[in-house]
This record gives sequence, C-alpha cells and structure tokens, in this order.
Amino acid sequence: MNSSEQPKEKLIIFDTTLRDGEQSPGASMTKDEKVRIAIALEKMRVDVIEAGFAISSQGDFDAIRAIANSVTESRICSLSRAVSGDIERAAEALKGANAGRIHTFIATSPIHMKHKLQMEPDQVLEQAVGAVKIARSLIDDVEFSLEDASRTEFEFMCRITEAVINAGARTINLPDTVGYSDPSEYASMIKRLMNTVPNADKAIFSVHCHNDLGLAVANSLAAIQSGARQVECTINGLGERAGNAALEELVMAIRTRQDVFPVESNIDATHIVPTSRLVSSITGFPVQPNKAIVGANAFAHESGIHQDGILKFRETYEIMRAEDVGWSTNKLSLGKLSGRAALSSRLEELGIKFDSQEEFNQLFKRFKALADKKREIFDEDLQALVSDAQMGTEGDTLTLIDLEVLSKSGQAPQSKIIVAYQDRQHSAEASGDGAVDAIFNAIEKLVSSGSKLQLYSVNAVTEGTDSQGGVTVRLEKDGRIINGQGADTDILVASAKAYLNALTLMRNPGRLHPQLGGI
Repeated sequence: MNSSEQPKEKLIIFDTTLRDGEQSPGASMTKDEKVRIAIALEKMRVDVIEAGFAISSQGDFDAIRAIANSVTESRICSLSRAVSGDIERAAEALKGANAGRIHTFIATSPIHMKHKLQMEPDQVLEQAVGAVKIARSLIDDVEFSLEDASRTEFEFMCRITEAVINAGARTINLPDTVGYSDPSEYASMIKRLMNTVPNADKAIFSVHCHNDLGLAVANSLAAIQSGARQVECTINGLGERAGNAALEELVMAIRTRQDVFPVESNIDATHIVPTSRLVSSITGFPVQPNKAIVGANAFAHESGIHQDGILKFRETYEIMRAEDVGWSTNKLSLGKLSGRAALSSRLEELGIKFDSQEEFNQLFKRFKALADKKREIFDEDLQALVSDAQMGTEGDTLTLIDLEVLSKSGQAPQSKIIVAYQDRQHSAEASGDGAVDAIFNAIEKLVSSGSKLQLYSVNAVTEGTDSQGGVTVRLEKDGRIINGQGADTDILVASAKAYLNALTLMRNPGRLHPQLGGI
C-alpha cells in the first residue's frame, strides 16, 4: 500500500508571518495591518497564528490582543522567552482568544548556551521546565522550542524534551534556527529523537526551518516524513535573513504529492494568492516573479512547445491549476458607480473594519477619487487604499498635501512639495538627479532626518496602464531600518507618500514592534 492509500494524519499549519516574518529588516506592521493579515489567515484555515511577541513592545501586545479578539477559528499564539514576565505578558494578551497558546523557548545548543545565555546545561534545563510549568498554570496549550535545535547535542536534546513534556508542553518545536541543516540529517534527528524520548507520544513534534541555504521547505518536508506533525512557516517565505519555509510551497507540495506524504492539511488553498498579495502590500516586500506558487510567472508558459502541450492537455506541463491557489479569485471588486453599501460590504468580506463612521467616510472619498482615475478597482486596490488611509491616522504623521514636479530633457528636475504636520503646512523646493530624487530632496529640506535611503522599489498593484503604483522606500538611521509604503496612480505621488510614511514610522518608534529574540 502506498502513502496515498493509507489514512492521512493531520498536519498542523502554524503560521508565524506576524512574528518571525516581521523580523525581516523593515517589515514592521501596525496593529490594524496585523489584524487584516490574521483575518486572511483565518479564512485560509491556518490552524495556529503566531500573532507576535507580547513582551517586545506595547504595539505587539496590543496587536496580539486585537487579533485574539477578532479571530475565532484559528488558535492564537504569542511567543515568550522562558522567563515569568514574558509568559505572564503573553497570557494577558491572549485573554480574549477563543483558543490560545503560549510558545516559550530557550537556546539549547552549546554555542548559544555558552556565548548568548552564559548558562550551564543543567541551568537551561531547570529554566525550561519552570517556564513550561508557569505557562501551563495560565493556559492549557503550551509549545516549547529548543532554539538552535539542529546544533544541539542529542543527549541534552532528549533530556530537555522529556522534561518539558512531563512539565506540560504538548508541542515540541525543533527549529533549524540558522538554516544549517541538510534534509536527510534533519529528518534523521527528528526520527531518532521521537524514538528515544520515552514520553514522545504525549506531544506533537514541530519544525521551524530557516532558509539560509535555500533548504527550509525541503527540511520541513523531510521532517514530516520522519514524524513531525506541525510545520511553522510564513506567507511568501517572509522572515529574518533569507526567510522561513514558505507556507504556500509546503501546502501545495503536500497536496500535489499525496502519493508521497502521509499527511494532509486543512488549508483552503484558494486564499493563498490573495493572502500573498496582502502580505506583500503591507510589508513592502514584493514577490519575485519566478517564486513558486505565488509568483507572477508561476503558471506562465513562454516556450512554444510548452504552450502547445498545455493547449492539448494541461497536465503535460502543469502539476496544479492556477485557480486552485487563488489566481482566479482576484476578480473585479467595484467600479465608479459603486456606492457606500457596496464598498462597505466588500470591505467586510475582506475582513476590514473601521473604528468610526468618519474613518469609513474618509476611505470612501479616497475610493471615489481613485475610481475617477481607474476604470476597474480590484481587491488589491482596496487593500492599498486602506493601508494608505491608515498611514494618516497617527498624530505625528507627515501628510502629503500637494506636489508639483517639473522634468524636462537636458534640465535638472525641480519639485515643490507641501506637507502637513501637526495642523500646520510646510513647503519646500529642491532639484535632483531625477524627479524622485528631487522630491526626496525637498522632503529632506523640511525634516532633515539624517536617514540613508537603502531601497526604492516600484510595483504595479494590479494589471493595466492605469494601475496604482505601489512604492516601497527603505530608510536606515542609527541601525534602525524602516520600510515606508505609498500607493497612487501617479508614481511620483506614491513615491512622496512612501518617503513620508517611512519618516513617520522613524519618528514613532513605538510602532516598530522590536523583537527580542528568534527561533
């Protein structure tokens, strides 16, 4: 009997886009943005959503609490170090959750224990057990991670795993924290551990793989073959350094190769592409065109031989259908004649809510202005409008009022900009090597931020020459990296918005959600 004929076991999909994914340099998200992504993940039927790191900042705490109060179908998780203050803060943030989980961790590899923790193994073991006991006294679902498990000595791995299971941990996570593992090596470690630890049957074993060597998905799939029944992953493979295992690749590999993998997930794959685009829009991290599953070229066929084969019989060159992962769900949403009720209904379907009628009225004005410029308005346009509107809700926001740019062949471009800040308007003029450079120079005349431009990126929000342009601006100052976003049918206006958004974030460090550690 092959794998496809055997009963399938449940694979738990644990999404950490909102926690580990946010550790990508500059990828910080606001509370409202995190809630929007969490609702999209819930629609996708993600089993566990790691909403953040409650102790890291007030912003992260508020976001976890908001998600816990908004999501009912998925389990909501908060990360915490193995110390009582972290764990208690996580429990407080999760109070409103229909189903909650505390995810506590401590480093277990010799290099981490010696140089980072400066602790002996017995001390680490004692702290881990104490942390799990505290967490279990506050919540009934506790996950424990052995940070840097792939470089942990096997005997100590067995000792600490057995001890934390006895203390009440029901999920044991074995992260490849630095992306060091090889699939066969990693799979062997998982299988050996599960066969050695006497109480292994009392816990679900989980993996969390980083992509430093491009092996995160391969390592995760190999671990599943060896008995792991939870995978921790992110949308678009987002994450610190080279990122994490990509949810979309893991889910579709398991679904497509049912003859190979003995598991199945509950994921509704038709929400993959819309969620991918939402995360890309909010974080400002574009999806590369040749990215598996969600890249623009993932189902495109340039070769004449391939095109001929597809037309005759699709399965000759396609192993899955584009519509199965949500490409066909990007349908026309609204148009110029759509009213408030239609907009409100569509926003509700997208999981977007407003705290007041005034906020909705402001968005409706922006929607009508966009509809005058753009004949067809898609869901991505609405998401960009909402992000743009929410950027202007902070009291310390730098807001674009007016922009004038003169660009002529043979002459240096000139820009004049008017910016509102704390109920006053300020103007400046500047020239530059190009139109965008002139705009940024004018803004710097006003604010003198002292920041360095690291990245400037433009991507079309939807198809067509009338598409909104989504601009990402990455600024660095004193070691802090910030991504700002702006969207408009005029790329120069979008560029100004993005730069001002980045500066606003730079001036409001409470919105940065700094992370204190990672697994």
